[in-house]
Order: sequence, then structure tokens, then C-alpha cells
Amino acid sequence: MADTLTRPQTDDMGSVLFEDGVHFRVWAPHAENVEVVGDFNDWQDGKTSLEREDHGRWSVFVPGAKAGQEYKYRIRNGDQVLDRIDPYAREVTNSVGNAIIHDPQFDWGPDDFQPHPFNELVIYEMHIGTFHGQTDETPGGFREAIERLEHLTNLGVNAVEIMPIAEFAGDWSWGYNPAHIFAIEQAYGGPRAFKEFVKAAHAAGIMVIMDVVYNHFGPSDLDLWQFDGWSENGLGGIYFYNDWRANTPWGDTRPDYGRGEVRQYIFDNAMMWLDEYHVDGLRYDMTAYIRTVRGIDDSDIAEGWSLMQWINDAARQKPKPKLLVAEDLQDNDYLTRRTDDGGAGFSTQWDGRFVHPIRHTVITPDDGERNVWDVHNALTHRYNQDAFQRVVYSESHDEIANGKARVPEEVDGGNPESVFAQKRSVLAAALALTAPGIPMLMQGQEFLEDGWFDDGDPLDWSRSERFSGLTRLYADLIALRKNNNGYSRGLTGQHINVHHINEGDKVIAFHRWEEGGAGDDVVVLVNLANQTWSDYEIGFPTEGTWHLRLNSDWSGYSDSFEDHPAESVEAVDNPRDGCPASSAISFGAYAVLVFTQESDAGGESSD
Repeated sequence: MADTLTRPQTDDMGSVLFEDGVHFRVWAPHAENVEVVGDFNDWQDGKTSLEREDHGRWSVFVPGAKAGQEYKYRIRNGDQVLDRIDPYAREVTNSVGNAIIHDPQFDWGPDDFQPHPFNELVIYEMHIGTFHGQTDETPGGFREAIERLEHLTNLGVNAVEIMPIAEFAGDWSWGYNPAHIFAIEQAYGGPRAFKEFVKAAHAAGIMVIMDVVYNHFGPSDLDLWQFDGWSENGLGGIYFYNDWRANTPWGDTRPDYGRGEVRQYIFDNAMMWLDEYHVDGLRYDMTAYIRTVRGIDDSDIAEGWSLMQWINDAARQKPKPKLLVAEDLQDNDYLTRRTDDGGAGFSTQWDGRFVHPIRHTVITPDDGERNVWDVHNALTHRYNQDAFQRVVYSESHDEIANGKARVPEEVDGGNPESVFAQKRSVLAAALALTAPGIPMLMQGQEFLEDGWFDDGDPLDWSRSERFSGLTRLYADLIALRKNNNGYSRGLTGQHINVHHINEGDKVIAFHRWEEGGAGDDVVVLVNLANQTWSDYEIGFPTEGTWHLRLNSDWSGYSDSFEDHPAESVEAVDNPRDGCPASSAISFGAYAVLVFTQESDAGGESSD
């Protein structure tokens, strides 16, 4: 006869470690009997049964069970005997192995890290398995990634967005096939190693944003599938829709957002990242498939929308600000509206109306076919009149795979290290780093990583030496974007005036500012053509000396660059482009120039 054991008071799901044992709880409403088998009872059948509770839950306290021991739930439903990994397991041996009793204790130290203001963020998208650049048969992990954090601090990025690390099938993956959303991928080092990564990132002044996948689970190695033996229409059972709403581009595995226990499961997962792992934000994968069935607005899932509202409202109540990012790409303002205004409550969202026209502009072979007005529209687009409700970028994991490649590869597939590939990829990145919004880079972008993204192809870190000048260019752009030197505050501001548009010669210039004035106003000129200029007139917002802070054509950034003369200028009382002052400037082919005036604190002019 199975043991009946007294349990401590806890409502937590999964396995909860105490000094004298472990409490187990699982939701299996259609089960006739549930046992837990593991190292603590020699995996013996009939040894440790769980007691039935309300709402289809089962629980038991097992004295003597301890951290590190492996276990599974054994569920009986009619003739079915199902061994299942704990859905709430924080750690598993692998995606088809066993759950592991996890000890959550970790020394976070003083934990005094403060997230950066959202208008000062520069995000770096990172794939843990390939970031370090390991070339053996195993992917890189969290500890290896820590070794590269110094590169990120030197670059100047202050936030990393980690592609999904929930346990997935196999050792190599993008991460968008989560098998166990509470467990940390063992091939990357598991939960403790991830905590070490977050702690090290915070010590380096870098926020950590976690990519989460709630629009589908799996579809492979999925113990949640028909978890307790029940299903309808041959579909997924208690954790999933069992009708036409189950269908997604990744399989019939959309969670049932209308079922209370599933909603709680996803909510608890989001809170786990924020509370247990101290991450500074969440990036939701393709929210269009959470709020709709087909990813378009004629197939709404109201309960998916309300689930996102619930999670985001709870995240906003945390003591420290959390960045909540939606990947929706349907140009929907309501994603980033407040929930009390009917919105989903996200802080910001990936902006498809920036990335697509900017990429098209720089990869178009013929200068004459570039549309400067497309660049204008990309620069000025925003959601709910708030520039920082969008993330702007030219490369992301989606944009450099699935038939697409890195920008240098798209520019010149025959020679992605050519001067054209270098210069035009820099144009795209510079537009992202000077546009209103939260800019994001993809790992390796700063040293001209070529080809396309492949989870089995590590970054080639030798390129960081070969293209160290380009990495410096990115660092200089980021320093301007963050106003490190006190004279480019306008790049952290809301405002933009694209005051100069020359469609014929493919030149565009814009004024950025927060409050205006010296140390704030920034003027950016972008030459989208293979043509040099010596006395090109543009407007400036005020008279006086405008210091050249960055010239992307400088040969110090690349031996391939022409180093066309460019220098600080004196704007005079000669209205032009709707501005009260103007000046003639010189610049090279496919060049980006950034001008500011001295702040009261002064500052050195750059090359």
C-alpha cells in the first residue's frame, strides 16, 4: 500500500525543497491515480502516491528527498500509465529525461543593480549557444558567455536580450521550441549557471532581457502533450486548445489561454524569470499568435490578450522597472498602450516599419532605386506618439535567417567584406543608433559577421580583431547614442525633424533633440549614394560652431574607407531646409556624419 505522508503548508506547484524533504504538487484533473517515483524511493511503483486535492491537483510530502535527486510523476488514466516530467521542474536532465529536485538558493550579493532608463538603452541580441564562439561539438554556455561580457562593456551596450533558454529538444536550437518552460537548458549550464550569468551581467552594468515563448510549446519532446491521458480531437489535452485554436505555424500546440490552470502556469513562468532569476525584462515571441489564431486581426483570442495584460500589469508592479517587449510586427498601437486604456501593457515593441524599409534601402544594388522617403518614414514612425515604444534594428535572428542573411551578405554576397558591404551595413546600423526609439544590435554585427544565423555556427571572434575599426565605429555611435560625453543628449530624446530630403542625390539629414540647445541638439547627415561632396548645403537649427563628432568614412574605422575630408562647420544666418541657419559640409560616399554643439560642460571633438 502506498505511503500517506503529512505535507507542510504550501500552495506552490512542482517540487518545493524543505530541510527535511520535498513537497510535490501536480495538476492532472483526469488522472485516477498519481505517484511520484525517483531516486528517493528507488523508482519503485506503488511506493509514494499523491493525495487528490481540489481542482484536479495532487500533492504529497516526501521526507528525506533532497536536492539533486531525479524524479517523475507516474499518472494512471484507465489503461494508460504515463511517466511525465514535472511541468514546473526548474531543472531536468534533458528534454526527454527526468526532472531534478532543484535548490533555488543562490548568493546574489547586495543586488543593488538599477535598470537603465529606457531612453538610454542599447540592446544586444544574444544566442547563448553561439555567442562565445566555441568550435567544438558542444554549444557555448552561460559561463563561456560571461567571458565575453567585457567585449560588450567596451562596445557600450547596456542590455542583452537572450534568445530563449528554456529546455529544448537536443543541444543546438534557436530556443523557440520550448519543451519545459521552467527548466533552464542543461547544454548551456542549467539554472545556477544562468544565475551566475545574470549576476555577472549586472556587475558589468548590463540589463538582461529574457526571450519567452508563450504562443506555442514544443512541438517535440513535449511531456505536456496529453499530460494526464485526456484529449479531444486527437489534440494536446489539458494544457492546449483542443479545437481549431490549437493550430499555429509551429504545430497544434497553442496553450489554452482560457483555462485557469494554464493561465496560471504561464503567469508563474513569467514571474519566475523576474523574481527567481532577477532578469530586467521579458521579450515575448510573436504576440500576434497569442492574441489571434492566424496572426491577423480577424481571428482574435480575447483570453490571450487578457493573459498578456495580467502578466504585464504584474511585472510593472515590481520594485524595479521591467522592460516588456512585444514582437508582434502587425503595426498595432494597442500592444504598447496601457491596460487601463485597453492596451496589452507592453513597454515597447519591435518595429517592422523600421527594419524592413531600412534593410531594403541599404541592400538595393542601384543607388538610383533607393527611396529616401522610405528612410524618412522609418525614422519618424512611432506608436502612441512615443518614440520609445518601438525597438529599431537592422539585424535580428529573424532578419538574418530563413532565407535572409546578414546585411553585408545581402549587400554583396560575392564579397561580404567589400567596401560596399562595410559601408552600407554601417548605414543601416547608424540609422538605428541615431533614430528615435530603443536601438538593438544582433550579436556579431559590430565586427561584420557575414552569412546567416545558424544555431550550429558560432560567432567568428577572429573578426573582432580583423574588423576592430568597425567595432570602434559601433562603440563611437553607441557612446553618442547614450550621450556619454554630455553633448548628444538629443539622441536620447523623443524629437526628430527630418529637415533635408534630397531624393535626386540620395542624401537625408535630420535634427534630434530632447529639450534643445547646446549639448542637446544633434544633426545627422546620411549619404545613401556612392558619391562624394565638398560643398553640400544643409540647414542647422542654430547658428554657431557645429562640431563633427563622427564621420563613418574615417579610415581609422576601416582601411577600405576613403577618408574623404569632413570637419566641423560654422552655421551662419542663412535660412535653409526650414532651419534658421545653414552651412556647407563635405562628406564621402555612403557616409554618416554626426554634428553637435558644445555643452556647457565642454567636450572634445572627435575625428
